[in-house]
Amino acid sequence: MNIGVSVPNIGPVATPEAVKTVAQRAEALGYHSLWTVERLLWPVNPRSPYPATPDGSLPEEYKYCLDPLDTLTFAAADTSTIKLSTSVLDIPYYNPVMLARRLTTIDVLSKGRLRVGFGLGWSPDEMEATGADMKVRGARADEFLQLLKTIWTNDPVEFHGKFFNVPKSYIGPKPVQKPHPPIFVAAFAPPALKRLAAFADGWNPTGIPISGMVQMFDAIRQMAKDAGRDPSELRMIVRGNMFLTEKPIEKDRFIFTGSIQQIHDDIGACEQIGAEEVCLELGFTPGGQSLDNWLKWLEEFRP
Repeated sequence: MNIGVSVPNIGPVATPEAVKTVAQRAEALGYHSLWTVERLLWPVNPRSPYPATPDGSLPEEYKYCLDPLDTLTFAAADTSTIKLSTSVLDIPYYNPVMLARRLTTIDVLSKGRLRVGFGLGWSPDEMEATGADMKVRGARADEFLQLLKTIWTNDPVEFHGKFFNVPKSYIGPKPVQKPHPPIFVAAFAPPALKRLAAFADGWNPTGIPISGMVQMFDAIRQMAKDAGRDPSELRMIVRGNMFLTEKPIEKDRFIFTGSIQQIHDDIGACEQIGAEEVCLELGFTPGGQSLDNWLKWLEEFRP
């Protein structure tokens, strides 16, 4: 199974030197991919709790965020083979025509190494800041993915929908990868799973127990079959939000938390259920803002 690793684009560790060093070391050690994460705001008085912490507070690291795509472009210039991935870009914040050009540029300049992970976002504060409408984000995302794929595969391009319209035009260049860079969706709710099954190349789950991933991926494949697609072509890349502890966690343990051996066990369990890859997020575990620790963990979890 392939192993990917986050590149430091969040928090004080996110420096030009750290991005370059981690990218080059990961490639040299045989990691399959580099990943960036997106966070736009650290609201002083958030209107909605952060879903990934027990008390709903945002990690302090989110006060400092390098753009995920610009970071990948920077990393691409210092590497030659490792894949470049997002986990995830929040669809409501973007215009698909402008984003298609940015993504295509990365794919062309990296000679076909881009993979794109998308999500819907959850923060009302970020939605407001970007002019997004929380109420229509699902319907807009359906159209967004269709238009993105149309831009990448049609020449000339023409699209007329409820949210987006593109007059018959040539939009080039096209991505190096054919028919387009792989699209992965982080989805949990039934409508989002249905969207994934209809439009994406794979699933990018996080924080879900092994048994839950099995059940949900079976459901996704059935949805893909119902949509007239070959379910066997859907892939699963698991994002492992690592939280290391010195001693093993004996009970009530979340996936990718605990001792180094427990993290290795989780990687193995993901392989057993058919995941194509595990991407390890290193920046939010204790010590995750130290470049020395990143390099130590790269050695520990090397493929």
